[in-house]
Amino acid sequence: MKKKFIVKKKEEFNDIIRNSKYIKNDYFVIYIKKNNYNYNRFGIAISTKIGKAVFRNKIKRRIRNIIKENNLLFKKSYDYIIMIKRGKFNYNYDILNNELKKLLNEEKIYEK
Repeated sequence: MKKKFIVKKKEEFNDIIRNSKYIKNDYFVIYIKKNNYNYNRFGIAISTKIGKAVFRNKIKRRIRNIIKENNLLFKKSYDYIIMIKRGKFNYNYDILNNELKKLLNEEKIYEK
């Protein structure tokens, strides 16, 4: 993923989380906010309580790959913050891919 497609600044990250709509399931919470660009931007957040850095980075790589493969499911000109929930889950690729697809197809968007 190119740098311009990533939300990196802490202020932007927090602004999107505080002032946006969200959708959620057992695996993810996705915050969605309209941006002023002609492309989507993504941020991925995962708690340190889920595992060690190697494991968290592995999950982030999987999520980035899922985003790349399913780019058509995302609306254009939006910022997305994808937070991975912790729990006693199996974080394998197929399960993460299916859960993220289900969540994006569901379109239940909650107001904050």
